[in-house]
Amino acid sequence: MSKILNILLNYNKVGPRIFSSKMLICHNSLRNANLHTHLPNCAVKKTTTAAGGVLGLGKGKKKLSKLGSMEKKQLPVETDPEKLVNYVCGSNIYTTGEDIKIKDDSEYPDWLWTLNTGKPPRIEDLDPNTKQYWIRVRAAGMRRNNKLRSMRKF
Repeated sequence: MSKILNILLNYNKVGPRIFSSKMLICHNSLRNANLHTHLPNCAVKKTTTAAGGVLGLGKGKKKLSKLGSMEKKQLPVETDPEKLVNYVCGSNIYTTGEDIKIKDDSEYPDWLWTLNTGKPPRIEDLDPNTKQYWIRVRAAGMRRNNKLRSMRKF
């Protein structure tokens, strides 16, 4: 027991002083108890100072913001039907100016009307000689491997 006590005291002299308050508790428990009794050996308890730290798993005290409770902010919504039909509402991010005016369909490029806006095509429907096909096959394989790895016991 004296060897352990000497090691702990020497470590406290050489090492950092973060265990100094714990050393007195450890010294007293080693002096009063045998090492082979039902009493637990002294060990430094790991704690975190941050609320919701790794060891706390989110069970710490929650800090309030400086303003206290936040109220839900009501954003203005455009209700004028004439403006909703002729302008892209919300496209102007600046304080001055106006939203973008919608043009006639003939003024936009032809490729704009051929864009796919629905669900992406199934892998079976794609041509195997395209890059898009192999990107989708690789992503599906990675999803499958990740699913299988998450189901392993160890």
